[in-house]
Amino acid sequence: MQTRSRRQREILDFIVGFVESEGYEPSYRQIASHCGLSSKGGVARHIAELERKGLLKRIRESGSFSLEVFPSKPAGDHICEIEWIEDGDGGKRREAQDGPLLIPRSMLGYLSAKKVRGMVVPDNAMEGDHILEGDIAIIERKSFARDGDKVAVRIEGKRLVLGSYYRKGSAIELRPSNDNYESVRVQADKARILGLYRGLLRRI
Repeated sequence: MQTRSRRQREILDFIVGFVESEGYEPSYRQIASHCGLSSKGGVARHIAELERKGLLKRIRESGSFSLEVFPSKPAGDHICEIEWIEDGDGGKRREAQDGPLLIPRSMLGYLSAKKVRGMVVPDNAMEGDHILEGDIAIIERKSFARDGDKVAVRIEGKRLVLGSYYRKGSAIELRPSNDNYESVRVQADKARILGLYRGLLRRI
């Protein structure tokens, strides 16, 4: 695997994050401004090197160009470390979180390790989606959600809930997929969205 310089990694991470949040590629000027480069020419040189290494592609059409990132390409070693989300007691579920969380980098697709965290599932409320107590949910850092998204939410700064998100006026509802559990309903200002559910790890 070909290595990247720190600057190239910074540029690639910015492009990926920008596309993810905005839905289109940043301009060379935006890349230069974000990464502290003095000219678009410097950006072009790094882009050309990333293209040579197969991490992205410049597409030229009608005198203009766009960038295509290859999400299937692993970025770095095969294993990466991601942070834990603390449990509702302000500590950590020590039996599950005693040490770093290492996951296959291929699980992240084009996301960087800084964009995701691991959460120990607190109960069986999402059993209908095959998410069980003690599983490790992979959560993409987001502060907003759309109706139907599976989200990790912190309630009143303490309780940690995983459920399907629905907005109800000034309140939110977190629906379980297990009939033995009731929906969690709370005023939106009492809840903080930590991120979107993206995947699952389960111990053998």
